[in-house]
Formats: sequence, C-alpha cells, structure tokens
Amino acid sequence: MPQTPARRRVRPPRSPALHAAPASRPSSLLQRAHLPPVPSTLLIPLAARARGARYFSWLDCRDAVAGGLLERLGADVDALLDDLPTVFQVLWRTRAVKDAGRAFFAAHPQGLGANLGCGLTQHFQWLDVGANQWLDADLPEVMALRRPLLPAWGPRARQAEVDLTQPGWWQRLGLPSRSGAQPVLLVCEGVLMYLQPAQVQAVLAEFAQHAPTGSRMVLDVLTRQAVGRAARHPSVGPTGAEFCWGVGRMAELAAVHPRLRLLREQSAAEGYGWAGIALDALWRPWLGAPVYGVATLGVRDGSP
Repeated sequence: MPQTPARRRVRPPRSPALHAAPASRPSSLLQRAHLPPVPSTLLIPLAARARGARYFSWLDCRDAVAGGLLERLGADVDALLDDLPTVFQVLWRTRAVKDAGRAFFAAHPQGLGANLGCGLTQHFQWLDVGANQWLDADLPEVMALRRPLLPAWGPRARQAEVDLTQPGWWQRLGLPSRSGAQPVLLVCEGVLMYLQPAQVQAVLAEFAQHAPTGSRMVLDVLTRQAVGRAARHPSVGPTGAEFCWGVGRMAELAAVHPRLRLLREQSAAEGYGWAGIALDALWRPWLGAPVYGVATLGVRDGSP
C-alpha cells in the first residue's frame, strides 16, 4: 500500500514481551513457515489490527484474534508499527470491509461470504449473523500456517486452498453457480496488487461469469503510479514483494466484463477528514484513481 500523510502520535513504551519471541523458542512460527515474498505480507495487516488502535483509536476494529495470533507467531513487528500510514490504511480498510459485509448480510442473512487471500484475518468474527456461511481461502503455504493457528470459525465456516492465478478457482472452491443461487460476497484485500494485470482481469472476469446476480466483491486498489515501487514502501519493501497492478481509472474495474458494475469507490484519504478529501481531489486529475482505496463491484442480470 502506498504512503499517505498520517498524524504522528507518541508511541507508548514498548514491552519486551510484545516484540521479542520467548527465549525458549529458537525461531518464530513465521520464520519456520518459509513464506514466499507476497504471502509474507500477511504480517502487515495482522500487526495493524492487533496493535494499531493505540495510534488510531477511532479506527479500532476490536479484533478478538489478532493479538493472540501475533504472540503465537513470535514475530517482531515494531518496524511495521513504525509505518503509521500503512497501519492507518489497514484499519480504515477493515472498517470499509466490515461496513460492506454487514450491509450485504443484512440483505442476505443466509448468504455466503468468502475471503480470497485471507492470510491470518478472521472477518467472520464481525460478519457472523447467525445463519450465513463463510469461506477463508489462500495459497497452500498460507493455509498450512493458518489452520493450526486459526481453525474455522464454527460449523458454518470452512477453509480451503486457492491460487487465484489459476483459472477455474470458482468451481474448485465450490462457490455457487449463477443460476438460482443466493448472491455471494467476496473479499479480496491485499492480493490483487501483487498479480499481473492480465491475472487481475481474469479474476474479475471469473467472478462476473459465475457469480449469482446481486453478488458483491470488495477489493482494495492502488493507483497505477505505485506499480513497480514496492521497494520504497516501509512495510512491503523488506518482504521482497512487488506491486504489479494498479488502476488508472476506477471505471477500468467494471469494464472487464459486461455483468460488472462499480457500486462504490472509496479513498483512504477520506479517513483524514477534510484535509484528506481536499488532497484526494487535488491528486485525482493526475492519478486518475485514489492513491489507495477500496472498490465494491456488483454483478447484474444478463449474460454477455
């Protein structure tokens, strides 16, 4: 995620117990998992959701699992918490996803939600309405780390392995076909910017081709100006991951397939109040899209 200005706050004193792995543990679980660069970015949102509220209390997502997971991983996240703009963006994004999810399940209380590229996030803790279902899916190496740490959230939740770069993921995940099924909510955060543009278009097209009418997809986006510049990012740069996809215009998202429509676009700059909104308006003519934002796509009736 690219950087935007954030209000610096005084950091509370660090406790050695919070950033150092216990002496009895020679290496952290995360180190032993040997995750490739892109999957290793899962630590960034986890750290923000676990401890970010101390800097941005008004965005506290009240994550009931993140803190415990961070302790079990034994990872040092001090450098990630020093990157306050990214902490802010993760917390703002979490609120946006929660709001979209709650609105969806208010309309479809028995519907299905799926987090594609879930990492160690547990959105169902906020979106369980008592009758809906949830799927968490990610690459095999991520799910191997996740399963012992974060089992499925009750009998209406399940977990699966998925590689979104491989066509046919919709059927492999057992997601409902478009005829006669309830709408589906897909969440795809911190994933698509690491894929090639053709791969992103294929993911959006597969969603559009197979999702029942009324389905929603909530995804985060970068401006195209960020592509190829991940090395400059304080949190992403050290992982070795690279930003490969961004948008020049938000309308590009819906243009991928005739069934897609852009229902909502949000800029993280809005989280900074009027100053952020003014900056976003200033940047848009040059960037064409938010520096960092969230889009909600819908699937409409009809077939191409």
